[in-house]
Amino acid sequence: MSKLTESARKMLEGKNFVYLATVNPDGTPQVTPTWVDTDGHFVLINTAVGRVKHRNVKKNPHVALAITDQTNPYNLVLIRGKVVEHVTGQVAEEHIDKMAKKYRGLDKYPNRSPGEQRVLIKIEPVKVITR
Repeated sequence: MSKLTESARKMLEGKNFVYLATVNPDGTPQVTPTWVDTDGHFVLINTAVGRVKHRNVKKNPHVALAITDQTNPYNLVLIRGKVVEHVTGQVAEEHIDKMAKKYRGLDKYPNRSPGEQRVLIKIEPVKVITR
């Protein structure tokens, strides 16, 4: 287990996109650019139940993340980690609204599909590299 560095936390708290790598059932890699958050210890990714990244991490919890500073792409954080919790319900629903505020300045996430359930994926960092 590795702790997030101060610079990694700042990058995760900023309005930066993260590239989340998961493993498909056939062993091939899958990468998704996505919004990101942190609670200071875990990396937090919010997605819809049943999407590819959610299905993949349920089968194989090992992930890799790359995040660059939107104002200077040479500032880079790489994180290898393990998904340790899947949080659904009100917590996940409120969190996606928080992300909509952070990234789009909106009070509510505007892209919900009818019947969609959100899931907050908590990733524990195993290795953190900052450049």
